[in-house]
Amino acid sequence: MKMADIYQDLEKRIHQLSLDLADESESSFSTQRNHLIQKEISSLDENHRLRLLAEFESKGPLESLLNITGLTELLINGASDIWFERNGRLEKHDDIFLSSASYERILEKICTEANALPTLERPSANGKWRDFRMHAIRSPVARSALVVSLRRHPENPWSLRKLHEAGWCNDSEAKLLNKILQEKRNFLVIGATGSGKTSVLNALLGELPTWERCGIIEDTDEISCPSGPSFKLLTREASPGGLAAIDQGELVRQCLRMRPDRLVMGEIRGGEAKDFLMALSTGHQGSFGTLHADDPGQALLRMEMLIQMGAPHWNLMAIRKLIRLGLHSIIVTGKNENGERRLRGIHRLVSLEDSGFLLERDF
Repeated sequence: MKMADIYQDLEKRIHQLSLDLADESESSFSTQRNHLIQKEISSLDENHRLRLLAEFESKGPLESLLNITGLTELLINGASDIWFERNGRLEKHDDIFLSSASYERILEKICTEANALPTLERPSANGKWRDFRMHAIRSPVARSALVVSLRRHPENPWSLRKLHEAGWCNDSEAKLLNKILQEKRNFLVIGATGSGKTSVLNALLGELPTWERCGIIEDTDEISCPSGPSFKLLTREASPGGLAAIDQGELVRQCLRMRPDRLVMGEIRGGEAKDFLMALSTGHQGSFGTLHADDPGQALLRMEMLIQMGAPHWNLMAIRKLIRLGLHSIIVTGKNENGERRLRGIHRLVSLEDSGFLLERDF
C-alpha cells in the first residue's frame, strides 16, 4: 500500500472520529487521534513512519528541505509541484504532499504562523516565516488553493571580503567598490531575481564607517542594519481594521527628518523612485538601493518609468536630468552558467545627451 493511500485512509478515519467525538472535549479527541495514528503506522519502517508523522504533525514534504545546506528558496506551486533552490540551482523535490487536504492545511498553517493568510478580499499576502521571506497567493487568483514562495537570506550576511574570496569579484573590482563608497557616489545595484542584489547591499553596508547613520527603507525585513546610529523603516499594508498603508515614498520623507548620512532602499519598484532620486539630488550623497534590471540601459529606462509613476506630470527631460543629478554609478550582478553569482560590471554615468544617457564601464 502506497504512503499516499495510507495517509488518505487515515484522514478519512480521523474525520469520522471527529464526528463520533463531536460532543467530547478537544483533548479527548486529540488523544484518540494520536492513538489511531500511532497504531496504524506502527508496522511501517522508521523512514515511512517519520514521513507520515511529518504530514500529520509538521510540514510534510517540506520538512526534509528546511535544513538543507545552501537552501535559498522554496517554491510550492501545488501538492506535487515543489521546487527548491540550492547553491544557485533550481531543483524539483522528489517528495509530494500526500493529499490535497494536507497540502492546504500545512500551507495555511505556515501562512498563519507568518501572520499573512490570504483571503478572498485580499488574495495575496507577504510575511516572514522562520528565516524566510514569504509570499502567498490563493485561488481563484492562483491555480492551486494556495501558492507559496519562501526566500531565505543568510543569518550572517556577506561581507565584501567574503564575496571576493568566493570569486564574486576580483581585487581591482573590490577596490573600486570601496572607492565608490568612500567617495560617496550614489549608485544602484541591479540584476535579475536571485542574482544576489540584497547580499551585495549587505556586504557594502558592512564596509561603511560605524559612525555613519544610514536610513534603511524596505518592504520586507531583509537588509542587516549596520551597528551604530543607523535605523530601518518598514512599509505597512492597509489592514481590514482600518490602518492606512505606509509606502516607501512616505518612508523616504520620514527618513529625511531623522538625520541620515545615507539613504539605503532595499528595492525601488514604484513611485518612490521620484522621492528617492529627489533626496539623492539634494545632499544625501553616498546613498544606494537595488533595482530589478538586466543591464544599465534597462535600469535607467525603468527608473524613468518608475519616476513617472510618482510624478506623471513631469516631462521626460526633467526626469532624465533628475537621474543624472542624483545617480553616479550602476553595479550589475548576475549568475554564470553554473548558477554561481558574479559581478558582471560597474558602470558610471558620464553625461546626459539629447539621445539619452552616456555610460562608461569602469570594469
